[in-house]
Amino acid sequence: MAIALASIALMAGAAEPTERLPDPAQEARARHLFKEVRCLVCQNESIDDSEAQLAGDLRQIVREQVRAGRTDGQIRAFLVARYGEFVLLKPAFSAGNAVLWLTPIGVLLVGGGLMFGLLRRREEQPLELSQDEEERVKRLLEDD
Repeated sequence: MAIALASIALMAGAAEPTERLPDPAQEARARHLFKEVRCLVCQNESIDDSEAQLAGDLRQIVREQVRAGRTDGQIRAFLVARYGEFVLLKPAFSAGNAVLWLTPIGVLLVGGGLMFGLLRRREEQPLELSQDEEERVKRLLEDD
């Protein structure tokens, strides 16, 4: 238990003291933003979790923006303008990415409609035998 707590404490202080903001509230805000920004090298990690050099550069940019007094929304907008919406781990719903958000729902609806149509058509098929088929069945049964 002590080892786990020590490792968590070490991870929390992973940034060099010279990189941190002097105001603890600003540093806390910057660290919160780190968790929302994607590392462009690792792609499935936030810049808070990544050890890549580019992630370190992005952390510095966020800290500079926080130090300059910009709001979280302004900082996100700056990063999106500079790197594209991919930089956000949870991009906002917009007309530009609506296709990505709505495609799975559309596929499910189309698939469900096709399945319903196929099952309905299957039920409508006649279950009666034709005259030729009935005679054939009779002959087969008589041969036994």
